Amino acid sequence: MIVTGNDQDEIFSLQQYLAFEFEMKQLGNLKYFLGIEVARSKHGIFLCQRKYTIDLLSETGLLRSKPIDTLIEQNHKLFQCLNSGNIDKGRYQRLVGKLIYLSHTRPDITYAVNDVSQFMHDPRKFHMDIVERILRYLKSTPGKGILFSNNGNLNVEGYNDADWAGSKDDRRSTSRYSTFVGGNLVTWRSKKQPIVARSSAEAGIQRHGTRCM
Repeated sequence: MIVTGNDQDEIFSLQQYLAFEFEMKQLGNLKYFLGIEVARSKHGIFLCQRKYTIDLLSETGLLRSKPIDTLIEQNHKLFQCLNSGNIDKGRYQRLVGKLIYLSHTRPDITYAVNDVSQFMHDPRKFHMDIVERILRYLKSTPGKGILFSNNGNLNVEGYNDADWAGSKDDRRSTSRYSTFVGGNLVTWRSKKQPIVARSSAEAGIQRHGTRCM
């Protein structure tokens, strides 16, 4: 259990109550939780999943593979690719699921992971090649993560973008958005839109219920 807040007296009181009601103890400052590593410094709080990434590379046999600097080819277009060979569907789904969890601290892979997750129902070798490319990119940056620092303000900023008819299978667009509070990235997402946009402007304003601030 993680207990956090800005009132140390209230935190201590809650810990005392929980210790009285349940068999539990205080383990000190948070350092590791569900695969997420937490480090503190004068610059702020840093979150990453380095061990999780290395374990994933070891599991897939790519720990000694040659790393690459780019996630995915520029202006790529993923599609169903029925002519490509069949692969182990369960393995593909497990790998993509782990990449989705890794994107909790790796916003840089969110777009590519969203792309490969669209083919979970019928993955092909073409799609697995992209997944392995993502893993080889992670090999070059296993310790990358997110830094939360005190920038002296609580300004809220939001950014939104979308491609137009990016999917070659159904011509639907993909939206991306990110939200910053006090200069720190707090939410991000990449998702295919539910309907076909007839223009690039229409694709850009569909936000799946989110608001661009």
